[in-house]
Order: sequence, then C-alpha cells, then structure tokens
Amino acid sequence: MRPEILNPLFRPVTALKGVGPRLAALFDRLLASGDREPVVADLLFHLPTGRIDRRTQPGIARSPQGAVVTLKVRIDRHEPQRRGSRAPYRVFASDETGEIALPFFHAKADWLERELPVDAIRYVSGKVEWFNGRPQMPHPDYIVPEEDFASLPLVEPVYPLTEGLGQKAIVRAVAAALESLPRGLPEWQDAAWLEARNWPSFTDALHCLHRLEAIEGTEAEAAARARLAYDELLANQLALALVRARLRRPSGEARLPTGEHTARITAALPFALTSSQQAAIADVAKDLAAPRRMLRLIQGDVGSGKTMVALFAMAMAAEAGGQAAMMAPTELLARQHLAAIGPLAAAAGLKAAVLTGRERGKEREAVLAGLADGSIDIVVGTHALFQGEVAFRNLTLAVVDEQHRFGVHQRLALSTKGRGTDVLVMTATPIPRTLVLGLFGDMDVSKLTEKPAGRKPIETRTIPSERLGELVARLASALDAGQKAYWVCPLVEESEESDLAAAEGRREALTQALGPRVGLVHGRMKPAEKDAAMADFREGRTRLLVATTVIEVGVDVPDATIMVIEHAERFGLAQLHQLRGRVGRGDKPSTCLLVYRPPLGLTAQARLKIMRDTEDGFLIAEEDLRLRGEGELLGTRQSGMASFRIADLSIDGDLVEAARDDARLVLATDPELTSPRGEALRTLLYLFRRDEAVRLLRSG
Repeated sequence: MRPEILNPLFRPVTALKGVGPRLAALFDRLLASGDREPVVADLLFHLPTGRIDRRTQPGIARSPQGAVVTLKVRIDRHEPQRRGSRAPYRVFASDETGEIALPFFHAKADWLERELPVDAIRYVSGKVEWFNGRPQMPHPDYIVPEEDFASLPLVEPVYPLTEGLGQKAIVRAVAAALESLPRGLPEWQDAAWLEARNWPSFTDALHCLHRLEAIEGTEAEAAARARLAYDELLANQLALALVRARLRRPSGEARLPTGEHTARITAALPFALTSSQQAAIADVAKDLAAPRRMLRLIQGDVGSGKTMVALFAMAMAAEAGGQAAMMAPTELLARQHLAAIGPLAAAAGLKAAVLTGRERGKEREAVLAGLADGSIDIVVGTHALFQGEVAFRNLTLAVVDEQHRFGVHQRLALSTKGRGTDVLVMTATPIPRTLVLGLFGDMDVSKLTEKPAGRKPIETRTIPSERLGELVARLASALDAGQKAYWVCPLVEESEESDLAAAEGRREALTQALGPRVGLVHGRMKPAEKDAAMADFREGRTRLLVATTVIEVGVDVPDATIMVIEHAERFGLAQLHQLRGRVGRGDKPSTCLLVYRPPLGLTAQARLKIMRDTEDGFLIAEEDLRLRGEGELLGTRQSGMASFRIADLSIDGDLVEAARDDARLVLATDPELTSPRGEALRTLLYLFRRDEAVRLLRSG
C-alpha cells in the first residue's frame, strides 16, 4: 500500500482549486500521463524551464527594445478603435521620462475604461517594442493599481506549455499543488551526503524551483535541481537493483558447458574471433557457470561481431542440456540471424529454427513441437517467441537483440518461458556510460571494441544536394564496375508537412538514370516483398537498393560498398552511424556519402563533422548525448525504457553513478528496506512510481 502521507500528491489534478474539466484535459495532454489521469505529483515534477524577470523599472524612455520591464505610469487618454478599422484600441500613459502607447486588439472598451481610468496611477508589466521612435507595450501581461503592487510577480516561472494552456493557469495550479505538499515527509537521503552537497530538503527544493525564491543561476537553485534529479535517479537505480535481485533469486542451476559444440563452431569459423569477442564469451561462460541467473548486456559497435558471441552463448546453453531463444525486433533481422548462424550451428550438431508471425500451419506446428520436445536447440524469432502457445522443453538462455527496441516487460516475458532462464541482451547502438547506468543499471556489461579482422575503414564525405546530378553519374560508374550501393531516404511518400525526398519517387528517378538495376525496400512492404527485394540485392539482380531506415539494423550484404544518405542533416548521429555500418562489412574499401541541403544549422554541422572525423561508435554516442540530450537519444520515450521527468542523463552523469553506488550499498546492508532509511526509501519509490519494486520486496 502507498504510504498515507503521499495521498495528497496522488490526488487527481482536478482536486486542485480552479482546475475544472476543460483545464484537466489540457493538463492531461501537457503531463503526458498515458492511460492514467495526471496527479498532483506530476504537476510538481513539471519544472519551469526559465523565468521572466519583471524587476527592471527603467522608466519609459530608458526601456530597451524587446525587454520585459515594469513601469509606473499615469493614464493620459484613450484612443478607441474606429469602426471598421483594423487598428487596435490604444491607451496612452506617461511618466517623467516620456509617453508610451498600450495597444489592445479585440479588447472591450468598458473593461479597459475600468482597468485604466484616465489620471489613475497604474503599474504595467510586459515587453516593450519601439516603433518609429516611439515605445509601445502591446497587451501588458499585468496591470495593477499602485496599492496592489505587492501582488505583481516580479520573478515569474516559465513552464513548457501545450496548446490552449497559458502560463498563468499553470502558475495558479502549481501554487495550489505546493500548498498540498505533505508536512513531515521522511528524509530518504543520507544526512552526511545532503550536508556535503549542501542540498535542501525535498519540499524546500520544490518551493525553490517553482517559486524562484533563489535568483537565477545561484548555488541555491542549482542545489535544488540537483537534489530532485538525484531523488529520481536513486528511485530508478533502487528499483533496477531490486528487480535484478528478484530475477537472480530463483537460482538457477549452474550451467556447466562441456566445450564440445563451441570447439566445433570455432573450427568451422572462416575467421578468428577478436580479443573482445573472446572476453565477452568468457564473461558469458562465467555467468552460466555461476548458481545465479545471468543478466548481461553485450554492447558492441556496428560490425563488432555480437551475433557470434550470441551463437557461442547459445551453444554453451545447449552443451549444458538446455535450449536457447534469440529475439530480434524485425522479421528481416530474425531471418538474417538464422542465415548467419544456421550453417555454424549445423556444423556443431545443433538444430536451429526460425519462428515469426509468418510461420503458419504445419511449418509452425513442427517448430512448436520441436521446441516442446527439445529437438530444436536454438530458435530465432520476433516477439512471436513469447506468445502463450510457445512452450520449451528446457529454455535456459534468452538472447534479446537490439535491446532498446524492447521494453523490460517483453524481455522478462521471454525469460519466464523457462526455469531460472539466463538473459543476454545485445545492442548495436553504442550507448554512453551514463545511459548504460541509467537505463540498463540492472545488468552486467561486456563491450566489443574491435571490428573483425579484414574490415576496411569507411571513407565518409559530405555533399550538398545541388551536386546530386554529379553524384548519380559517379554512382553509375561504380555500378558499371560491379559495386553495390544503398540510397537511404527518410520517408516512404511525400507528405504536405515535409519536403524530404520520398523513397518511391527517388527510386523512379534513379531508375530513369541508371536503368532497371534499382531495387526498393521500405517498412510498409509485406515481409515476403521485403525478403524478395533483399534477395535480389544480395544476389546482384539489383545493384542499387533505395530504402528507408528499415535497413538501419542488421542488414548484412558484405559486398555492398557505397552508402548514400539523403537529407543526412535530418538524422541523429546514432542513426547515421548505424546506417553507415551497413557498408564496410567485407574486405573492399567502402564509402559513405552524406547528402545535405544547405544552409546547415550549427548542430547539423557538428553532427556531420563528427561523422567525417571518426568511426568510433562510442565516441559518436557520447557526442550524440551531448548534442541531443537523453530524451531524444535512442528514442527512449517510445521504447519502453525508463524516462526521467527531472534528471537529464546528458548532464547528470556523476549523479547516476552516485545513485547506483548508493542503491547497491543500501541493498547490501538493508535488502528488505526495513531500517528507518529503508522505510523512507520505500516512500521515495512510491513517489516516483516505482511501485513494482516495492511489490517485489513484499512478495519475497
């Protein structure tokens, strides 16, 4: 049960004074509550992103263009709007330095005469504009009589908005939310840590940031934001650590590989494993042999050989008498994985199969029967693998490819198909250390840092779009010489909102220039059509493949040597790096051509420069985090990963590490959270909606 002290914070926003049904709908949209109505805590965690400072009172004549100022003025005269005229209603006012016009569009004359009577003294606050040498303040934000000056907010927070919801409505609702903050909340942070950082209490931090009691940029404001960010990160790390402890508790059997299958695979390999592949395989072997469940992330750059590590892991699971399942995000990738590992598995005496939504009838029944009786050792598939009808005789290892495309629940659903199933997840998207800790904090990590022997570097160049004709001519020569190329477009068809080149239109134009050797693959094709298009390209019936980003992950055509990315300035760094990794997979030199439409913004310039300068995916990932922030990186908001409302992993890296260490120390000394601080930390978990972690504690 949620602690009673938190109940005021979990009331719906509509319980706040002044928030009726119309505003409730707007707050629902603003606070992105998904399938639940927003509560008071959601509003309190919606922090200002800036402020309006109304303390400047320079006088009319000394008010700078575009500045927000507060002026004490005498109302001189009204100039009502003429009938049929588009000119605004103007009120003229003055002080000892000069005169100012206050224009109002669509305003009611009787209201203006009441608010701004002639000869009255008023304080007006808003943005000053100079027009033909004369100052004006259109629609002042505030108009108050001299005696009510104290009610004018001189420093005002600026909140992120949604259409139809203004700043004043949010300010009023937040003020009501702050009043409902419970008194006597337990302190869940370590007292010595708070003192060393000079951090305020949770309640004081919220007051500081919403009411702007500190002046912008002061240590007090920075301390308040850091305090709340750390609270959120600690709740997240504590929840991940509890999930990890729970997953590992049903101790499995130690799986003791014999080395029989892995030796045969090694003998059948046409290349030598890299040292980091060997280290990752050793990590997996050590995990399997331990009497606890494996939870390991294999993080490798494009082309670093993660699939081979997975094959060795699955072979070791088979050696220990179990079965292995490998889940991929797309059918195309699942079938490609089977094509890559199938012959090697067969050489080791292992039976491998594929299971996706496409398998039907007798073919599907045969796979299901083989999984149930144990005759299939390795199965590769999509999310179809964790459907209810799929039963394994003894699933001991679940491998999840492209981890960031699956939510935690999907990962766990596959692991529950066996008893104490070990979990190995892989990502081809290099992830900065901060994000690894923040989002995969429940896992051990192995990194693949080298590319397989024989891979040549990829030359990356940038080309402005006006040189497209020249590029097509050079492409024609390359295709005539027997090379293969990709041409990536961001969209499938033209839309009114965007002028991006459409894949279908681009294919048509390239076919006219290059002949019938141009293929097409995009996300709206049926699986069989995609497979046919890929087969044509792989086998050389087409030599140029026009594609959307459907080819970003896992497509492997070793003799493709040219990658053209159109409108490269519209892509994120990680995605550009993924796409570039589709070439340079064989022993021939490869080229990546980034076509951009000038002029480029500063961020796009920086992005394309990094792509030209380095192929190091981990360096690129760090730069992507710096340029874009964690909210956009990897599309975490859409992928089932944790998302943060206060913390920003692109700037709070040191806090993530501290939170992980804190969570580990807490659970090492107080695994059931029963000490005074442990009880307070339970409150923290509820506050940041990590209730599932508390339920894991209760269920033992």
